[in-house]
Amino acid sequence: MAARGTHGRRPTLEEVAARAGVGRGTVSRVINGSPRVSDRTRAAVEEAVAELGYVPNTAARALAANRTDSIAVVVPEAESRFFSEPYFSGMVGGVGMALAESNLQLLLTFARGEREQDRLAAYLAAHRVDGVLLVSVHADDPLADRLLQMDIPTVISGPRSADEPLPSVDTDNYAGARSAVGHLTSRGRRSVAIITGPLDVYGAQRRLAGYEGQLAADGIAYDEKLVAYGDFTEEGGRRCMAELLERSPGLDAVFACSDLMASGARQVLREKGRRIPDDVALVGFDDSVIARHMEPGLTSVRQPTRDMGRAMTALLLDEIALAADGKRSSVRRGAERHVVLPTELMIRASS
Repeated sequence: MAARGTHGRRPTLEEVAARAGVGRGTVSRVINGSPRVSDRTRAAVEEAVAELGYVPNTAARALAANRTDSIAVVVPEAESRFFSEPYFSGMVGGVGMALAESNLQLLLTFARGEREQDRLAAYLAAHRVDGVLLVSVHADDPLADRLLQMDIPTVISGPRSADEPLPSVDTDNYAGARSAVGHLTSRGRRSVAIITGPLDVYGAQRRLAGYEGQLAADGIAYDEKLVAYGDFTEEGGRRCMAELLERSPGLDAVFACSDLMASGARQVLREKGRRIPDDVALVGFDDSVIARHMEPGLTSVRQPTRDMGRAMTALLLDEIALAADGKRSSVRRGAERHVVLPTELMIRASS
């Protein structure tokens, strides 16, 4: 039989917080499975829960706190891109893993056009979810700013700029690009081309900057003829590779800023009779299943998409708990709200 509170009632969240010597938001984070709690604090809360016999009443708690116990993963991209790119499946898989031990449900929604975003905004304004994970955002996309204005706890996958006001999780795109280009130049390649991602994506800008930075460090002049502007798609990789070979037929290496674009580039290189890596070395970015199954195996920069999903979820759970305490606005812009995860170059036969 469960213990009762101080006046014979069911023990409350506030009584658990008082017994554990922590704030109400901290108790909420522990109950919801947030990893952003120290082991010592978690143990204190769990001990208080056990001593008081506290049992969360999910429905009542959600109603009283204006909570829904659900979060949304919002993707402002076409569904076809979401289901074709391994980046997204890894990210959502990490989110699911992070939520496995919590009481929260996950909603996946697409919101590419203005009409879809208006419908989403109305849905969110009705407090249907407690927070949003916003995945793959372009600089001119108004959705992130709308969420900011609505004051909905939101975490973004990759900032839109160096001054991103929303909490974010990203990989070190600059260092990853430098490692790819440095690998190529260290193997004697001197005419290194790049197929960029869409430059309205900050991560694509950082990869291009890393390419330029490593060329400068290696004493190689930047050549605009060796730069082709892609879109992270396989067809974009094909188009850009054809352009590069037409402009610079003597190129001896290509850094494609996604594995999908590298796959497209490989097709064109083979069609043109260029051997990989003998004539042209090829490096991608993502280290997706595409890289591991390509022939020859694709050297690629690994970005830990599952870890990104987990880190985004941890940040969002923290934002939701801080909102419950009325503290989120005071810490939202702090440096600790922007997480950058390291990359790793996976070397295979293509380079």
